[in-house]
Amino acid sequence: MAAIPALDPEAEPSMDVILVGSSELSSPVSPGAGRDLIAYEVKVNQRNIEDICLCCGSLQVHTQHPLFEGGMCAPCKDKFLDALFLYDDDGYQSYCSICCSGETLLICGNPDCTRCYCFECVDSLVGPGTSGKVHAMSNWVCFLCLPFSRSGLLQRRRKWRGQLKAFYDRESESPLEMFETVPVWRRKPVRVLSLFEDIKQELTSLGFLESGSDPGQLKHLDDVTDTVRKDVEEWGPFDLLYGATPPLGHTCDHPPSWYLFQFHRLLQYARPRPGSPRPFFWMFVDNLVLNKEDQDVASRFLEMEPTTIPDVRGGSLQNAVRVWSNIPAIRSSRQWALVSEEELSLLTQNRQSSKLAAKRPTKLVKNCFLPLREYFKYFSTELTSSL
Repeated sequence: MAAIPALDPEAEPSMDVILVGSSELSSPVSPGAGRDLIAYEVKVNQRNIEDICLCCGSLQVHTQHPLFEGGMCAPCKDKFLDALFLYDDDGYQSYCSICCSGETLLICGNPDCTRCYCFECVDSLVGPGTSGKVHAMSNWVCFLCLPFSRSGLLQRRRKWRGQLKAFYDRESESPLEMFETVPVWRRKPVRVLSLFEDIKQELTSLGFLESGSDPGQLKHLDDVTDTVRKDVEEWGPFDLLYGATPPLGHTCDHPPSWYLFQFHRLLQYARPRPGSPRPFFWMFVDNLVLNKEDQDVASRFLEMEPTTIPDVRGGSLQNAVRVWSNIPAIRSSRQWALVSEEELSLLTQNRQSSKLAAKRPTKLVKNCFLPLREYFKYFSTELTSSL
């Protein structure tokens, strides 16, 4: 993917917009394949755009696009769900917000927005040549940030955040309910309870915590043996609960399963009351120290199977962790390379025999926190690479 960035928003206070009148789409040429069909079907054949897949132009519509007026076929629905919350290292979403694909992307210039749009979608839905005009702009505002809702055939849905949640809850195979994303003006700094390992450095590098920020925003506990519900309620409320087993090669003060059971216990204390709409996220990381029986217990207690996040360099598996979490996109098939249980077992044996301590697991899961930008305030737009 080659992203086309806008210039620094601080260098140009005004935002450029593109208004496309009906004249630009009034006489579409004879259609080709795919998305070129959309304008022709709407303008010439008077077909309702809700009956056309906005992502590929298919007429085999399965459901409706959650962000913009238009349909969505079953294959594009699956692709959309798989890629919706994926982010690149630069902090922007990895794929087009319309089709969740695209090779060359246009980045929104709003510093509070992380969305991107592919050239193909912009040209087929807004108007031919629009992507080139946007590319030439100094600071372009995207279709979900513009004050007006229509650009060519692209019509933003009313209350699209609620539509997105309903779409995910209805169409996703995940057993977890998605929290509705939060408008920028309502986002607050994230409040974190970090167990057994301090993730302040990672969250600060991602912009979620300011350097020297209020210590009340992140509370770190190594030993929670004597922690009770009243303590958690007095320290909270929390928005993110993180916990991890010690890395391989590090001294463990307790059996590996102890960290799981203590995390689960404090998860019950930290969760909002049932029915609360307040976004609440959690993550438990196993640095390959839980045995198969403990992993099964974790999956039963946390009500999901783990996702393996590998560190593959030069074709060789260097490290890996297993993650249970309700943060969006962690379970995406596009996110991680596939590794076998045999590879993980061999990695564990090599670590144990060499007695070399593994890296902190947070180095592998750091970018998993990026989807939280849709829910909480962040203090920087440039990610640091100090880790």
